Amino acid sequence: METRIPNPALSNPGTLKALIALAESAGDTGVPKTTHYLMHVRASQINGCSGCLEMHTKELREAGEPDERIFTVAAWRDTAYFTDAERAALALAEALTRIADRADPVDDEIWNEAAHHYDETQLASLVLSIAAINTWNRLNVATRQIAGAA
Repeated sequence: METRIPNPALSNPGTLKALIALAESAGDTGVPKTTHYLMHVRASQINGCSGCLEMHTKELREAGEPDERIFTVAAWRDTAYFTDAERAALALAEALTRIADRADPVDDEIWNEAAHHYDETQLASLVLSIAAINTWNRLNVATRQIAGAA
């Protein structure tokens, strides 16, 4: 498999700057960075974005996360490695990533569980962070950005 074109965000400095600003602003609300990274890994797994998986698993490692947590993100429901707050964030990430899978992708149960652990500003942060990673995933998948190819 070959990359089709460079990531479109790289061809327009304004776009790259805006996407970076979105991701950074989503992280300034008291939600642990590792929670954002976990959500990024999960969305990237769902979307099949190898470049983002490589980047965000490295971020988790650099943040001191143990391999068990990194390796089991896809099976977060079936492990004891994640807090209830992280589980709520991961459920929200899955729901917002898979919006076409059901009529009410972010049902009240998912939203209310997240709202139990995060305040309104933090919920906004989670939603923006998930939207940002899904944007990066779609740019990378469409243009076949390949992990390890650089």
